[in-house]
Amino acid sequence: KVKGSKPRPFLYEQEPLGYDFSALSPAIDPITMEVHYGKHHAGYVTKLNRAMRAAGVIHEGKSLEELLFSIGPDDTDLRNNGGGHYNHTLYWRTLQPGGAPEPEGDLKGELEETFGSIEAFQAVFSTAAAKRFGSGWAWLMRDSDGALKVTSTPNQDNPLMSGIAESTGTPLLGIDVWEHAYYLNYQNNRKAYITAFMERINWDVVASNDLT
Repeated sequence: KVKGSKPRPFLYEQEPLGYDFSALSPAIDPITMEVHYGKHHAGYVTKLNRAMRAAGVIHEGKSLEELLFSIGPDDTDLRNNGGGHYNHTLYWRTLQPGGAPEPEGDLKGELEETFGSIEAFQAVFSTAAAKRFGSGWAWLMRDSDGALKVTSTPNQDNPLMSGIAESTGTPLLGIDVWEHAYYLNYQNNRKAYITAFMERINWDVVASNDLT
């Protein structure tokens, strides 16, 4: 992946992980990786395509991002499974080994300007993830005004869902805080998982998500 290049489009199929299940160990153990990617994420893709067939021509030709932008609270299957597929794809890409281990360049400068320091951003992001009640995600996103913002969503919702999410925009970084993402290794210690996740972020990928 060329540093800062525009990322691949999000498709209605599960893209190859691109690295071994053991590549993120000990932060994320191989068994969790195998189950999370091979069962949970794969299940969302299967159910999303089933929901798309059930919807007929209503959403034909839309990109995954356009689909999520257009759905409403009552589009339950598309909401849950489309969100689950998009969110996990972003998650795996962002954890791809290699790349900058810390924010660099323009993104670093903007994080410092917005939050006061990189450490302050990390604290805000980690708190949003830790305090998300039940299952869900925490996000670093660029909102409709062009500003960086940290937010969180329940279940498989995300900031692309303009008819659902309280804070909308383009996701740059997302952490999965469903228990299946960490429970085998960390049990109920979500904060330890969040800390480990923060040390595995590929910031080149995060920066490229800003080019969509």
